Amino acid sequence: MAKINPLVALPPLVFAGLAGLFIFGMGREDAQQLPSSQIGREAPSIASVTPLADLAPLSDDMLRTGGVKLVNYWASWCAPCRAEHPQLETLAEEGVTIYGVNYKDEAGNALKFLGELGNPYAAVAQDEPGRTALEWGVYGVPETYILDAEGHIAYRFAGPITVEIMEKYIKPEIARAGQ
Repeated sequence: MAKINPLVALPPLVFAGLAGLFIFGMGREDAQQLPSSQIGREAPSIASVTPLADLAPLSDDMLRTGGVKLVNYWASWCAPCRAEHPQLETLAEEGVTIYGVNYKDEAGNALKFLGELGNPYAAVAQDEPGRTALEWGVYGVPETYILDAEGHIAYRFAGPITVEIMEKYIKPEIARAGQ
């Protein structure tokens, strides 16, 4: 009878362990609440972003006028962005203005993503080099900022917006920013 090398089972066990840690970490609420020095400050300029194809372009004026709005950093290569997309569509259907900033992505891939999943954004910009995201303090995508009517950052959420997070954090913060 041939002996089986116990090291053969090691890679799948390591992978399973890392996957378990990842899933556990994504579910922790305190992991979503990374600090931001931007809270209360005027939203950084988006002058260095470019339009994304023929979609409505995002401008600095849009961030600084009107009511409460969300700025969502996303990318087509980002699996959590795909997971949060239905919640963004729900918010847009409920009348929340959402502006999208496509992060370090190719325009064709971004357009395909929006073509497949729908476009919840009132206006979209592309930040292919990632400079604007750096000025905003983006840790990674997806990341969402709630701006008040004057364009000040009222709240920041790092990570995918789930239904639970939308109800527990995002909607209450939108209401607070509108007061």
